[in-house]
Amino acid sequence: MGLLTFSLNLTLDGCVDHEEGIADEETHAFFTRLMDEHGAMLWGRVTYEMMEGYWPRVARGEVEAPPATREWAAKLEAKPKYVVSSTRTDFTWAHSHLITGDLRAGIQALKDATPDGVLLGSGTLAAELDRLGLIDEYRFLVHARIAGHGPTLYQSGLPRTRRLELISAIPLRCGAVAMHYRRTRD
Repeated sequence: MGLLTFSLNLTLDGCVDHEEGIADEETHAFFTRLMDEHGAMLWGRVTYEMMEGYWPRVARGEVEAPPATREWAAKLEAKPKYVVSSTRTDFTWAHSHLITGDLRAGIQALKDATPDGVLLGSGTLAAELDRLGLIDEYRFLVHARIAGHGPTLYQSGLPRTRRLELISAIPLRCGAVAMHYRRTRD
């Protein structure tokens, strides 16, 4: 069984607005390595639709992009992508698959079928999966910024505090810190 790893960009004040992070060669290379370590991607419908509107165009060379960004896009194009949605059933982006029905059973089946693990990149979906106890690890890229606005990480709350074990903290040249935590099981 593979692990479910939640990974996201966020600011020091917890803002997860995708436009608030530092998108440079180093951060794209970080996320490309992280994606390489996992067997599949997992998103909610809203995040998936944001991603599908841009990254396939980068992978096809329709959008000007630096080498690390293009590498991310090409690898993302080839990666299996799973989407949790109750409203959408048609997915044209290559290697995209729908997860419907019982969320706990669907995600557990995905984890069981993906020995290299699943990389989750949707904040709203993460809150729900965390409530179900399905997230095993957290890989946050914490940017040296204070946004002063939302949306924020876990703004819908959790039923109780999650205890985490620090695995690593690696500073990047841009000032961001790559934080790797593992959930402790109480």
